[in-house]
Amino acid sequence: MDQAELTMDQVLKRDIPWETYMTTKLISATGLQLLRRYDKKPESARAQLLDEDGPAYVHLFVSILRDIFKEETVEYVLALIYEMLSANPTRARLFHDKSLAHEDTYEPFLRLLSKGNWFIQEKSCKILAWIISARPKAGNGAIANGEASGSKKHITTIDDVLKGLVDWLCAQLKQPSHPTRGAPIAISCLSSLLKEPVVRSSFVQADGVKLLVPLISPASTQQSIQLLYETCLCVWLLSYYEPAIEYLATSRTMQRLTEVVKSSTKEKVVRVVILTFRNLLPKGTFGAQMVELGLPHIIHSLKTQAWSDEDLLDALNKLEEGLKDKIRKLSSFDKYKQEVLLGQLDWNPMHKEANFWRENVTSFEENDFQILRVLLTILDTSSDPRSLAVACFDLSQFIQYHAAGRVIVNDLKAKERVMKLMNHENAEVTKNALLCIQRLLLGAKYASFLQA
Repeated sequence: MDQAELTMDQVLKRDIPWETYMTTKLISATGLQLLRRYDKKPESARAQLLDEDGPAYVHLFVSILRDIFKEETVEYVLALIYEMLSANPTRARLFHDKSLAHEDTYEPFLRLLSKGNWFIQEKSCKILAWIISARPKAGNGAIANGEASGSKKHITTIDDVLKGLVDWLCAQLKQPSHPTRGAPIAISCLSSLLKEPVVRSSFVQADGVKLLVPLISPASTQQSIQLLYETCLCVWLLSYYEPAIEYLATSRTMQRLTEVVKSSTKEKVVRVVILTFRNLLPKGTFGAQMVELGLPHIIHSLKTQAWSDEDLLDALNKLEEGLKDKIRKLSSFDKYKQEVLLGQLDWNPMHKEANFWRENVTSFEENDFQILRVLLTILDTSSDPRSLAVACFDLSQFIQYHAAGRVIVNDLKAKERVMKLMNHENAEVTKNALLCIQRLLLGAKYASFLQA
């Protein structure tokens, strides 16, 4: 059987020859007794044993994984631990019991990440994530395994574990060990582990943030929606960590999150993206990016939908207020860009202010004349007469105030688009289309004589 497709049920149906292992001294007589009481017993009986003697079972399972290398047995013991923790994740605290302070509980799982088949890797990863998340926090007097002092033998430290696990998770995002389950298991573990500041640091140092960005894209199937949600959850957790924020600012993260929030109907996905935007809004250039991406309009649209989550509604309101404040603080050209990028133009004073065009005409050259190109897209796609009229007028203003305006607008193939609008049914559109064509034909030298 393909080990990648092994199931828990298939593994747990096996009969493991525990007596043989005792005969060969790979497990002790006490270990055999514990196993006989636990193995193949109903869940309620196993739960009672773990309540009564949990640390002893953890010690036994870890010892087997350290001393026995037969694949079927390793898989079986990992399945027992996985079953134990998935039924009650708080049991992961047993791995940090004081009686195990000098026991290297991390080592077998860390080693199996790189040496086992997929079933072994996947279960080791999940178990390690549970154990790390259950670590006692500093200051409560408890000893977290791997941090004990005074031990004469080398014990795998938490730093060793985090580096090894984070490296493995990043490797799964680059070249998954399993074609369909490698990335989802990595993201699932990260969405839990990144709650820990020390993991955020390790993940950023491993250059892991860039590996998340390609996974931020609209999803349709249940499986892909869960992956998207957990990826966005990772980004939200990283939005609390300054070194990660620096990378988020220079990648396509904002554009991708915006596409997700525009198209997603899954409440939990929308909530985590909106909460991420709220975290990032006051930092660096994120506010300006959000305005450029048309987020005010998107938030307005989202608020009209029937969400049941009060936290989401509250986050939408606060983000909307924050964006309004950000727009008030933006320069006049930033405001203009915001209006153009939203695709809804109106006769705001700046369109006809000579000072605005004189001061900002060279700003139109940014990003390979992005704003001019968007104006042309409005001419091609908008059905709003006011937007069409203002777009024609703005093109004519650019021709008038930019030294090379006529050449640039011609190079962008604007003439054909504007000519089509000269026969538009709306008089305001035809008037401004005619003005634009006249300035395009006459050039800057004579264009100033033509007033709207």
